[in-house]
Amino acid sequence: MHEIEQAMPEASMRTWIEQLTAIPMVCGFERAQSERVRELFAPLCDEIEVDRFGNVIGRIRSGKPDAKTVLLDAHLDQIGFVVTETLDDGFLRFQSVGGVDPRMLLGAEVTIGAPEGELYGIVACKPPHLLAANESDKAVPIHEMVIDTGLLDAKSRIPVGTPIWFPADKAHMPKLSKDSITGPSLDDRAGAAAIAYALQKLRKVDLAVDVAVLLSVQEEVTSLGATLGTFHIRPDYAIAVDVSHAKTPDASDQFEYGGGVMIGMGPNMNRALTRALIRTAKAEDMDYQIEVMEGNTGTNAWEMQIIGTGTAQAILSIPLRYMHTPIETIKLSDAESVGDLMYHFLRQFDGEVRL
Repeated sequence: MHEIEQAMPEASMRTWIEQLTAIPMVCGFERAQSERVRELFAPLCDEIEVDRFGNVIGRIRSGKPDAKTVLLDAHLDQIGFVVTETLDDGFLRFQSVGGVDPRMLLGAEVTIGAPEGELYGIVACKPPHLLAANESDKAVPIHEMVIDTGLLDAKSRIPVGTPIWFPADKAHMPKLSKDSITGPSLDDRAGAAAIAYALQKLRKVDLAVDVAVLLSVQEEVTSLGATLGTFHIRPDYAIAVDVSHAKTPDASDQFEYGGGVMIGMGPNMNRALTRALIRTAKAEDMDYQIEVMEGNTGTNAWEMQIIGTGTAQAILSIPLRYMHTPIETIKLSDAESVGDLMYHFLRQFDGEVRL
C-alpha cells in the first residue's frame, strides 16, 4: 500500500464504533445511508464506491504485479422494524426485520425514519394492574403490539413501509466499565470498526497483497450484499468479521468476554487460512479463542465461500453479550484484538497459505 501523504490521526475503537452505530441502517433500508459510511472509510482506501445495493466497497492496492486479493467483510445492516399500518390516535402496527425477541420490546423507545425526518416512538404496553390473570407470564407477539407516536396526524406523516430502529446516540451508549460499550447494532458495526482499526495500522505498510473491504448489506435476512459484493471483487481469500456469543450466567457454555479474538474453525473455513491466522496470533502473543462452527455459521462466510470458483474463507468474531437487543455489549479490547490480528496477518502475508 502506498503511503498516504496527509497526516491522519488514528481514531480509537470507541470513536469508530460511536461513529458507525450513529448511522441507522435497518436491513433492506441501507442504501440511503451508505454514503455516510463511504465517507468514513474513504481516507483508509485507495478506491472506494457504493454499489447499487448499498454495499460499500474499498480497495487498497499493493502495487505488486499479479498480487492476490484478501477481502475483509463486515455487515452494516442491523435488525429493526417496518411500519405495516398506521392507526388512529398516532399508533402504528409494525413487523420485525431480522431476528427480534418480542419479550424485550414492550416499553422500548424507538426511532421512526419518517420522510420528514426522525420521529420518536415507544412500544406501548399494558400496566401490570390491567393484565388479565393469564397474560402476565406470556410474551406478546409482535403483530399484536403497537408503537405510540403521540401524533394525531401520524397517518399523513408515517407511511406504510417506514423503517424503525432502536436509538443509538452517545447518550444511549453508557459505559459499563472503562473497556466496555453498550448499544444497538454492535452486530455488526463492531466488526466494521475492527476492519477500520486494522486499515489505520496498515496505511504505511508495504503490502504484498491487495486488500478489498466489503461493508455489506442485508446479512440479517439474506446475505445478499456479501454474495453480490464478493462476486464483484472475486478475492482469493476472504475474512468475514462478525460477532458471537460471550458468556453470561445463563449462557456459560459460550465464549470469554474479554478473552480476545475468536477464530472460527469448521467446514466453512479454509483450514490453511485458519491455521495461518492462529500462527499469527501465537507469534504476536495475542489472546485468542477457537470457536468450533460445525455447520452453517449464520454469517456472510457461508455464502462468500462458494462465489465464483470458490474463496478460501476464514471467520473472526468479537465476543458479544445480548445479541439482537438494544443493549448489545462488547469489550473494546476484544474488538481491538480482532483488528490487530488482521493487521499482523496482512502486514506479513505473501499471498500463499501453507498447512
